[in-house]
Amino acid sequence: MPAADPAPAPTREPYSRVVLRAALWLVLLAPLFYSTYGFANWLASRHDDVGSIVSGWERAIPFMAWTIVPYWSINLFYGLSLLLNDTRSGVDRLAGRYLTAQFVAVACFILFPLKATFVRPETSGLPGFLFAVLGGFDKPFNQAPSLHIALLVIIWDHWRNRLGGIARPIWHGWCLLIGASVLTTWQHHFIDIPTGALLGFFALWLFPRDGKLPFAGFRPTSDPRARRLTLFYALGAALALAGAIAGALVSAVSLILLWPALALAIVAFGYAGAGPRVFQKASDGGVSLASRVLLWPYRLGARVNLLMWTRKLPPRVLVTDGVFLGRFPTAGEADGFGTVIDLAAELERPRRASGRWTSLAVLDLLPPSQDRLAEAVVAIETARKHGTVLVCCALGFQRSASVVAEWLVASGRSHTVAQARKKLAATGRPVHLGAIGVDKPA
Repeated sequence: MPAADPAPAPTREPYSRVVLRAALWLVLLAPLFYSTYGFANWLASRHDDVGSIVSGWERAIPFMAWTIVPYWSINLFYGLSLLLNDTRSGVDRLAGRYLTAQFVAVACFILFPLKATFVRPETSGLPGFLFAVLGGFDKPFNQAPSLHIALLVIIWDHWRNRLGGIARPIWHGWCLLIGASVLTTWQHHFIDIPTGALLGFFALWLFPRDGKLPFAGFRPTSDPRARRLTLFYALGAALALAGAIAGALVSAVSLILLWPALALAIVAFGYAGAGPRVFQKASDGGVSLASRVLLWPYRLGARVNLLMWTRKLPPRVLVTDGVFLGRFPTAGEADGFGTVIDLAAELERPRRASGRWTSLAVLDLLPPSQDRLAEAVVAIETARKHGTVLVCCALGFQRSASVVAEWLVASGRSHTVAQARKKLAATGRPVHLGAIGVDKPA
């Protein structure tokens, strides 16, 4: 039989079209930035009581006039990042990140204006010129979240996977210098940095480099259970946000609650209709950097919950024919199987796990769809050709149990779900098939 023809190489988009799209975006973004940023400055300047959030230790930060050079360099990288892209969709997504950072930051500047309290000494030479130009449009307002830091996170991420060799560590080092310069130029106070970084990662999450947008195809859920979970997580987000705002009057440390507030809001958005894509989990179990950072508080809670519920249980049990059911594994546990089939949308594959891994993301406490169940059955049968199989979710009680039950019936090892339930119960592991809707003859 003749060998199949090789797949055609992907068509490269003409760069003239890419650069034209980038130029059009710059024509829009530049005046939009200066107009909205200036408007927020103007509004804040009309108030007599603009406050500030500054710690005493910040007074020990030295003023280094030369760091205005890396501070200003972000303007160059802002434009170059748009112009140096491979596709027009890449340009559009980067522009979407820029717009997200700008609109959210400006909204915060208008609603919660803050003021930088340090007065810079007189400078001369190139630094003096750059400070003078900066002072022509920038005022000591527009502090938290730092738009400079938000844009830095976006631009750093844009280049970190495009550069190789010695250029990559040089890029990381220059970005660290840009980040530090917001303090050493006395442009910002410390609290502006973590809040700006959080905004930058949110923009990366909202417009990921690859895959579908988290809000694409959003349809409000009609599932009563999903609605209850939406309200539960939305309430948690609202309480955390309220705690951050109220606590800021006493201590800036309370602003750390903005992090879990955003994480819980993203999870609520997933249950409201966006689905498991809000976790940005790939088929190999990895997640995007933005998802890893933004959802870390939620994942920490999920890990604690996992330990609480499964600490007295064996991590997995054999069901039949080399197929195991269990909780989410550690790297060492995962590498003990031929394949791990993972249903937990919210948990990331352990970094050091090197074996075969298939992620079929399903939201916690919701039933897998029929399409997902069918996909999982095929995945189990395929994985069995490569050795033992661990089917897992967070606890190994519901999502993974429903998949194993479906596989038992589909493969003829059980004639009904009731028989599959008995087979699973015989393993000694608690399962809750009825709680997620898998309780019917197959």
